[in-house]
Amino acid sequence: MFRLRPGRAKSLGILPVAPVQRSRLSNRRVSVWPRFKDRTGAVANSLALGYAALGTAAGFVLMTQESWARAAGGVLLTAHAMFIAAYLLHDACHDAIFQRHVHNRIAGELMSFVTGAAYASFERIRQLHLRHHRERIDVACFDYRACLQRAPSWVRRLVLVLEWAHVPAVETLMHLQVIVRPLVAPNQRKYLPRVLLVLALRMAGFALLATIAPRALLLYFVAYALLLVALAFFDAFQHTYDVTIDGDASPDRGLRSRDYEQVNTFSNVLSIAHPWLNLLALNFGYHNAHHQRMGAPWYRLPALHRELFSESAQVLPVRELLRTFHVNRVRRVFDDGYGEVGEGPGRGDRFVGAHGVSFLSVV
Repeated sequence: MFRLRPGRAKSLGILPVAPVQRSRLSNRRVSVWPRFKDRTGAVANSLALGYAALGTAAGFVLMTQESWARAAGGVLLTAHAMFIAAYLLHDACHDAIFQRHVHNRIAGELMSFVTGAAYASFERIRQLHLRHHRERIDVACFDYRACLQRAPSWVRRLVLVLEWAHVPAVETLMHLQVIVRPLVAPNQRKYLPRVLLVLALRMAGFALLATIAPRALLLYFVAYALLLVALAFFDAFQHTYDVTIDGDASPDRGLRSRDYEQVNTFSNVLSIAHPWLNLLALNFGYHNAHHQRMGAPWYRLPALHRELFSESAQVLPVRELLRTFHVNRVRRVFDDGYGEVGEGPGRGDRFVGAHGVSFLSVV
């Protein structure tokens, strides 16, 4: 529990000194307002959280407009605001936004609702994501490949056709399974009340939107598809880790050293020459820096990257990965391996990438 000490309260952030209340369990004084990690974070995260929330709301308003230009702008704004919300949720998982875990959890729950991932609790998402760091593996609780292999052949063909057209069929399946499995799997039944509550809230919101502007509802699903494609792209090329499907399994960590972690981690930055462009992905592309110091907030990653990885062969700019993302979009669906990273020009051409490993849907 955070203790307010005399003379220090005003140095903790840009917010006014918060009122305090007595805890019923002790005489310690606790802040009733969330405190950011530091002054830089107070500004940076206030802007990012505000953009995620207000940008999504503004995007919905634009999508209800009759003008196709405004509606298209609303689609892009909504998709990007949800994209930023997803990575704020990621930072909250590392307690990298606020000083206290409870405030990070609240922020994470809100951001997960913005991204449509609230069917699973923040703590479930956090638990498996931290396993990804501790055990240096890609964790999942649902084997979509096995599911598709058991499905009728026309389902497999449909998925492949959709992926060929860059429609995120696999990522959609991974998000849907979070909703469906508690309905059909006895060992997932404990998650059913939350799933039904969130489902009811979102269906009510969709019904209201359809009443106000039916076209806006369709455009929202377009925006959500763009979100899934963007998340899938970044997730695809950040690791060549071993994969475990059983979320409860604990594989041997003996061979998964810090060296293994960095050799199998890649920084898919948007731009090396213009670092400010990486803010469009909340600096998530600086992934080696993130894995070197997973508690570092997103606004500290560029400096950490420059210090440790600016000359690293693990840096793969987005422009080097767009081709392989497109060329291997169908192969990636059923390929068990991630491929390999070569050397020199075109070194990412044989990097097939991962599928179905988003921290939003592995629960």
